Amino acid sequence: MITPPHQHTLVPAAQLLVMPLHAITEIHGETGLRQRITLELDRLPPHDCRMVEDAAAWATRLHAGQRRTREPYINHPLRVALRILCYYRVTDPDVLIAALLHDAVEDQPWAMTGLPTGHGPPPREQASAVLTTRYNLRVAQLVDAVTNPEPQAGVDRIRQYLDHLTTALADNPWARVIKLSDFTDNGVGIIHATGSKVQRSARKYTGAVPILRELLDRRDTPLDPKVKDHIRQQLDLAQQRFTAILAA
Repeated sequence: MITPPHQHTLVPAAQLLVMPLHAITEIHGETGLRQRITLELDRLPPHDCRMVEDAAAWATRLHAGQRRTREPYINHPLRVALRILCYYRVTDPDVLIAALLHDAVEDQPWAMTGLPTGHGPPPREQASAVLTTRYNLRVAQLVDAVTNPEPQAGVDRIRQYLDHLTTALADNPWARVIKLSDFTDNGVGIIHATGSKVQRSARKYTGAVPILRELLDRRDTPLDPKVKDHIRQQLDLAQQRFTAILAA
């Protein structure tokens, strides 16, 4: 079982299993998300379950102290993995591990490698090597595919982000699955953001919707047709929210 960092009263399982992920976050916070993922992982073989639990625990340590606008940062990768497991019906442990660690190389490479901070560029290659050693090469490749590139001088950040989506996910169908869950959490979940991040995110993400829709519709994207229909609806909802925010 994934132990919460602080002890809280457990939420009834029957209630948690039917709650939307952002509703769990709003009402029960990190503890509720951790309890939900523990319940869902019971469906996996014991070895796979242990590996995913290890990734969840490591992600918690790596992102310790890091926050999004209204919550501990770890809530985001927990939801990304849960969405893949619960709504996308994917139980592949490598995909779930990569989902839990999808922001680690970008945000916490020094923590992953144990190298001192502030001495040269972030050690992303070393962090990726740590993923290969701790799990396997496939996990590292999945994380690499969804890791945003380092900003380039003179290159528009949004244009760089969109170009990366197009190229990095073209030949990596399982990385598309992780990115679709990540985007859904950020895009549909934009109504849970606050401050200037709302406008910035809407501007950044609105151009990504057609790119992700095209990638989703590809025949080699390894998701059930009903799951793809669900994700299309989520992309539509995200676009509606971006449009409303940018028009305000």
